[in-house]
Order: sequence, then C-alpha cells, then structure tokens
Amino acid sequence: MKLIIQIPCFNECDTLPQTLGDLPSRIDGIDIIEYLVIDDGSSDETAELARQLGVHHVLRNTTNLGLARSFARGIDFALGAGADIIVNTDGDNQYYGGDIAKLVEPIIRGEAEIVIGDRQTAKIEHFSPGKKLLQSFGSSVVRTFSGVQVPDAVSGFRAISRHAAMQLNIVSSFSYTIEMLIQAGKKSMAVASTPVRTNPKTRESRLFKSVFRFIERSGTTAIRMYAMYQPLRIFSLLGALIAVVGMMPIIRFLYFYFFVGGSGKIQSLVIGSALLTVGSITFVMGLLADLVGRNRQLMEMTLERVRRLDLEFRNRDLRGGAPLPSRENLSVQEKLKHRGDAEHS
Repeated sequence: MKLIIQIPCFNECDTLPQTLGDLPSRIDGIDIIEYLVIDDGSSDETAELARQLGVHHVLRNTTNLGLARSFARGIDFALGAGADIIVNTDGDNQYYGGDIAKLVEPIIRGEAEIVIGDRQTAKIEHFSPGKKLLQSFGSSVVRTFSGVQVPDAVSGFRAISRHAAMQLNIVSSFSYTIEMLIQAGKKSMAVASTPVRTNPKTRESRLFKSVFRFIERSGTTAIRMYAMYQPLRIFSLLGALIAVVGMMPIIRFLYFYFFVGGSGKIQSLVIGSALLTVGSITFVMGLLADLVGRNRQLMEMTLERVRRLDLEFRNRDLRGGAPLPSRENLSVQEKLKHRGDAEHS
C-alpha cells in the first residue's frame, strides 16, 4: 500500500524543513511513503529547497492559484503516482506529522474513506476565545450542510482513500475543506474523525486577511456547494418564502374588499400577485436546476470511470518499479539532519 503525503506551500522556506522533519518514514500497514510538495507560485525558493531536501515529487504553479486549486492539483498528481492513500498537511507546520499514522489507520482497516484530523480547537492556547467560538459555529454549520458529523470541519489535516479521491471534484478557488465534506456527504462516503495534535504557531494565516472575510468566503462556498447538490430544496424554500410574503398583501386586499369598503387597495393585489408569480418561477427554476444537477451527477460518474481507466493504464507497471520506501524516506530525513547540523555549525 502506497501513501503520498502532499504539502501545499506558498513561501514556506522557513517552515518547510520543520514540516518535513515531522513526517513519518514508516507506518504499519503502509509499504511505501512518498512526499509531494505543491509550490503555489512562491516568490522564494520553496520548490528548490524541497528538491534539495529530497522530496520525492515537487509540483510548481507558475502563478498563485490558491489553496483549493493547489490541493486539487496535488490530488490528481498523487493518483497518477499510484497513491492508495493521500494525506494533506500544511506547509506552515501547523499539524503534528507524527499523527499521520492515526489519520490513515481507519482507512487501512477499511472503516473509512476520508479521515479528518480534529485539532480540538477549544484546547489550542494561541486561539482567541472569539476564534474558538467561530471555529465551533462554522463546523456546526458545515455539519448541517454536509450531513457529515465531524467536530473540526475546516481542518486541512486529512487522509483520503484512493476510491474517495477519484470521486472528488474541487471547483472552489478559496478552500477545499468545506466543499470536500459537502461532496463526501452527498456521495455517501464514510467519513471519520480522529484527535490530532498541533505544533506551536509559526505565522499568521495567509488564507484570509480578516475574520469577516473568512466568514464571507466560507459562507458563500458552503451555500454554493449545497445549492449545487440540493438545488430543488434551496429553490423550493426560497420560492415558498416569496409566495408567503406575496400572500400577505393579497390577504390585506381581500380583507378590505369584503369587510371594509368593497373597493380600493388594488396595489396590494398587484404586489401580492407579482410576488406569487416570482415564487412560482423560483420553484420552476429549482426543478430545472435539479435536472441539471442530475446530469452533473452522471457526468461525475463518467469522469470517475474515465479517470480510473486512465490511471490504471498509466500505472499498470508503476508498482513493480517503485523504489523501496526505507531508502527514499531515510534520504529525506538524513538531508534534513545534515541541513540542521550545518546551520548550527
């Protein structure tokens, strides 16, 4: 069984050696462990440093594509490289690499297809009370949208089986965490969670400039993804709300017509009729969106089959010629140790 640990990076020269040094070289049940660095258009020497440190695979975006697109590109590459399990961690060394064994264990045992690392944010000292509350609230919202019961929905420390990775189609440009869980829930994937440790904070987050910006981007992503997979429910609720509002001026018109003067208040009838029409049109739009969604599901099934056939064709001889995990991974650790000794000399 082959594990590829992918690390999306953007200007991570300062923290990449620590991140790589934390990664395991051996895990029970895993035959081969390889590292993959996705350099998202860094202006420093992140990609070159990764090669110097012996990272097995280095991808470099010519421009900054964002975390979600870099994550998706890494998933595609890892599948092409023959990965049976893919683990994603951050280049800022936020997550403790020694817990990767805990992440992949449920997948090795066949109990889960996706495993999310629970950072236990309530216990993280450098998280402010406001940020802890926001993390808890945000995770509860994502659980509601996705139907997946995980305590830390936005954790980027996660393991994905090959079968699950084949079915994922990340289209967001902001963050993959929310979209991935919504897709997993709607596709009935087995998702588990396990407590993981975090390392001391090394820098401020580059994913968003303010908490309000993060809330805005995360909220719109969750609503967009939920509407993509449940369009009829979204449009039906919206249409019903508009229709209820439209009934109020019509009831007002009928009240004055029968019980007051028998004439006038025609503007209420016009406004109410217009709102009822809009509500009906919204419901019909939901029906059309639902049909489009069904077609998209068929396209995703076709894409998965094409991807599977393509990867099987490309990787049919890969496993037989794969390098031994011990030599490759020890070379990475040895280079990290040599670099550390040189810096202290």
